[in-house]
Amino acid sequence: MLSRVSRVGLLPRTTRKYSVTSHVDARVVVAVGGNALQRRGERLTIENMLKAAAEMAPMIKELTNENEVILTHGNGPQVGELALERSAATFDVLGAESMGQIGYVLAQALSSVGIKPVPILTQVVVDPQHEAFRDPSKFVGPIYGAKEANALAQSLGWTVKADGEYFRRVVPSPPPEEILQVHAIETLLESKEENILPIACGGGGVPVSRVPSRPSTLVGVEAVIDKDACGSKLAVELNADGYIILTDGGGIWENFGKPEAREMKYATPEYLLGTKAGKKIPWIHGPQNSSSN
Repeated sequence: MLSRVSRVGLLPRTTRKYSVTSHVDARVVVAVGGNALQRRGERLTIENMLKAAAEMAPMIKELTNENEVILTHGNGPQVGELALERSAATFDVLGAESMGQIGYVLAQALSSVGIKPVPILTQVVVDPQHEAFRDPSKFVGPIYGAKEANALAQSLGWTVKADGEYFRRVVPSPPPEEILQVHAIETLLESKEENILPIACGGGGVPVSRVPSRPSTLVGVEAVIDKDACGSKLAVELNADGYIILTDGGGIWENFGKPEAREMKYATPEYLLGTKAGKKIPWIHGPQNSSSN
């Protein structure tokens, strides 16, 4: 269940003007983590995802009352589960499948509160030679004990890393370079259709690369793009006024875990980067901090 709204990045004000009769104050990209569609302690099932999405929908609806909203989402648990079911499938295909799955779940929930959601299968160009492929860092799928993780790594050729006291599979997570369907998203927004809400770049988008000898030809890439990094790029390309990350946890804490800890309502990108916030768990907060800058 979503409990907080974390404003991790406010972009410079734009020169875009809305109609004097419009109720819209700003254009905002909203990112929902894949874990937010799964209640803590519950199994990852479509039924549980639908319930979590139904709880989330009124909050999204509230945001749309005064803002033009574009929704994006993570897919870590979902794409990991699909990878277990279909070990022969590549992660570009699994990413597309998870995007359709989660897009459907969100669309059903949002429709029930009067929103007109439009899920868009979004391809995102990455550099297949990026250093991320030499050091996989994106956690996908369930947690394992040390022995089980090592056995899976040996039998299936996985790369596994510690995730707290447990272990999870990791895959390459290169940065997004180009969002191919951004013009389709802009077209939807410019149509001024009432209550329309694009859902795009799910799970960071489907990773693809261009064939050097034929740049118009695309091929899938075995990777999972971080949704916060892609959401940040989407916000910039859409000339958005803000970027919001919805989480299932609390807010941002100063001196976390210490007696003098206090929860902050707002934190600037400069503060997060300057204090190296989340440095002990960079695989969780590193992309969020970077995307806020």
